Amino acid sequence: MVRLSVNLNKVALLRNSRRTGVPDLLAFARIAHEAGADGITVHPRPDQRHIRDDDVSALAEWMKPLRPTFELNIEGYPDDRLFRIVSAVRPEQCTLVPDPPSAFTSEEGWKFDDRDAAIRIYNDVARFQAVSGRVILFIDPDPTAVRGLIESGADGAEIYTGSYAAEHRANGPSRTLAAAALAARAVHVAGLRVNVGHDLNLTNLPDLISAMPPIAEASIGHELTADALVMGFGPAVAAYKAALG
Repeated sequence: MVRLSVNLNKVALLRNSRRTGVPDLLAFARIAHEAGADGITVHPRPDQRHIRDDDVSALAEWMKPLRPTFELNIEGYPDDRLFRIVSAVRPEQCTLVPDPPSAFTSEEGWKFDDRDAAIRIYNDVARFQAVSGRVILFIDPDPTAVRGLIESGADGAEIYTGSYAAEHRANGPSRTLAAAALAARAVHVAGLRVNVGHDLNLTNLPDLISAMPPIAEASIGHELTADALVMGFGPAVAAYKAALG
C-alpha cells in the first residue's frame, strides 16, 4: 500500500489571503488523518507565502500523539533556516529540494554532474539526517541521477512527476513515465526508498502506479485540494488513498 502524505501548502495559501485564520490548517490536518492519510507534508518557504514557520511547530505539536505512524514530512531548500525548523520539530522525513527562495515551485531535481555542488549536497544530507528520521532527495525522472543519489548517502528519492503529468495531460502515458520507472527501479534495487510527487491526480495516478516498482509514498497537495473544492476535503483524501492502493 502506497502511503499518502497530504501537502497542506494550498490550504495555507488560501488562509493567507485573509487575516481571519480561515481555513484552519490544523482542522484540515485532522480531516486528512480521519480520511485515511498517512502523513502531512509542508514546505515552509522563506517568503511565508503559504506554510509559515509557526504552522510547522503547531502541526508537529498537534501530531505528537499520532507520530511516528502518522508522519510529518518537511520539504525545502537545505539552508540554515530550514535546518533550524527541522531541528526544532525533528520530522519523520525531510525532503530536500533544489529550488532557491525565489523559485515559483519545485520543478526539477538535484544535479550531481558538478563535483563541488554534489559534495555540498552530500554534506547537507548528513547534516539533516542528524535531525530527522530520514532524508529524501528530490530527483528528476532520469536514471542517470540515481548514482549521485546513492553516493549522497540519502535514504531515498522523491521522483519529480510534474513532467510526467504534463505529458499525460497532452498525450496519455509518455516517455517520461518510462524514464521515471527506470529511475525508480534503480533506486529500489539500491535498497533505497522511492517517493513520488508533483501534479499527481486521480487521472494520472493509475498509469504511474502500474508502471513503477514499489512506491513508498506519494506527496500530493495541489491537485487533491482542487478536487476537494468539488467533492470535499475528506472524500478527496479518501479518493486519493484508494487510487494509490
